[in-house]
Amino acid sequence: MSTTVSRDFRHQRPNLSRSKSLSPANNESELIAQLRRKDETAFTGLIAAHHCSLLRVARLYVNCTEVAEEVVQDTWLGVIKGIDTFEGRSTLKTWIFQILINRARTRGEREDRSIPFSAFFDAQTAPAEPPVDPSQFNEHDPEWPGGWVTQPRNWGANPEQVLLASELRAHTQAAIDALPPSQREVITLRDVQGWTSEEVCNVLGVSETNQRVLLHRARSKVRQALDQYFEAR
Repeated sequence: MSTTVSRDFRHQRPNLSRSKSLSPANNESELIAQLRRKDETAFTGLIAAHHCSLLRVARLYVNCTEVAEEVVQDTWLGVIKGIDTFEGRSTLKTWIFQILINRARTRGEREDRSIPFSAFFDAQTAPAEPPVDPSQFNEHDPEWPGGWVTQPRNWGANPEQVLLASELRAHTQAAIDALPPSQREVITLRDVQGWTSEEVCNVLGVSETNQRVLLHRARSKVRQALDQYFEAR
């Protein structure tokens, strides 16, 4: 933890045995209470739980990891300064990431990077995109019109070590990075970070319909990129 952040918290060991028996809602209430008491242990645990995810999300908006680190540091300072006024209208996690995204967008604009404003996406008016290359289907097959020309590749047939290889991970990340900003934003939160659709909608301020369409299009494009990767192998 940085000196700037840690000096604002005095160490008071939390009552861990008590918190284990509480419900998730009560656990969060207790955590918020500990943070308001400037409990350094509670804050350290919060950083351990979210810092890497915050850094990954910040990286969506700024040009380099160093700037993303600064944004995350600024976010934690915002949490310290704002925890006393946190009203609990959202979960603590959602509130923290809203602080992060607001700061990252502002910094991204300053760094002249295109910012993903997925809130302006409208699934009803946006042009449709085919999830799979239409040439892979045979519309004139007398027996199975519209069926596959060739069956899609079974990724599960590949050795596990290939699926886990750094080369594949890098290729997947490159496919995500190449997505339109709003799609990249949603697929990163849903499929990389593992957020629920409700969390994504709350943090980004998008409707469930828009979130679903953006995710579908993003997944389709990443799948196409991975199909090409496996075909090349």
